[in-house]
Amino acid sequence: MDSLIRFVQDELIEKKDLPEFGAGDTITVYYEIREGNKTRTQFFKGVVVQRRGSGATETFTIRKISNDIGVERIFPINMPTLQKIEVNKHGKVRRSRIFYFRNLRGKKARIKEKRNLKKA
Repeated sequence: MDSLIRFVQDELIEKKDLPEFGAGDTITVYYEIREGNKTRTQFFKGVVVQRRGSGATETFTIRKISNDIGVERIFPINMPTLQKIEVNKHGKVRRSRIFYFRNLRGKKARIKEKRNLKKA
């Protein structure tokens, strides 16, 4: 049964070309919102707290601070209204799920940026 479900997910669900990102990265997600018969694009910029699942059921959680209140949103990777994802900063963290980030405030809530030292 599990192989049948995985087969249907692989064949019928279209794959989106998304950039590589993980926990600690700062990303901007652009998605479509329908209000009546109008559609508009809205973005959500924040730090990735976790990525979970695999294949068609994979999701990622983003956290941002809005007016001194923490806001978290869970996005499915295969959401049809998802337009694009931009990676603003790659963060240097030691865990794949950074739930401790919820309790940090001010300067302690900063995540160091990963340095890519690639030679051409």
